Amino acid sequence: MDQHLQSFYTVRFNDCDPFRHLNNARYIDYFLNAREDHLRDHYQMDLADFYSKGRGWVVMQHEIIYLRPASFNETICIRSGLLNAGNEHLLVEMLMLDANQKQLKALLHTRFVPVSLSTGKKEPHSTEFMEFISDKTLAGLNDTVLSPKERVEYWQKILRTPQTV
Repeated sequence: MDQHLQSFYTVRFNDCDPFRHLNNARYIDYFLNAREDHLRDHYQMDLADFYSKGRGWVVMQHEIIYLRPASFNETICIRSGLLNAGNEHLLVEMLMLDANQKQLKALLHTRFVPVSLSTGKKEPHSTEFMEFISDKTLAGLNDTVLSPKERVEYWQKILRTPQTV
């Protein structure tokens, strides 16, 4: 079963380019805002609580693949899931789909690094945090982290396959 968390958003006019497509840089904003919403709404994990305790994450790397434009006033579905977690990183996958969740528009893999907000340096995840996320990684990957290109191929195949209920 897919453990991606999801929510729906409307593409806003001020986020679009002159062609009425979501500006490429804004995809990342939509993805990161959705992930923050997912953590809060599904896991009661408010990032402000972590920041108030002097802990947080910084983005170490984004890998994004743009497949189809998201257009002005279009309803999109954003899914996010934890691909891999270690003491010194989190690897999150985020997908942007059409409202019917049949067409993949973009895929983003983001590697986050935990940091101490007081020192600005890497700080390993706590044992409590690692226990908290132990059951939140995506099932079926067997610690195999596939490249974004491989994940796009996987998702395109899944989205083309008729789902039985």
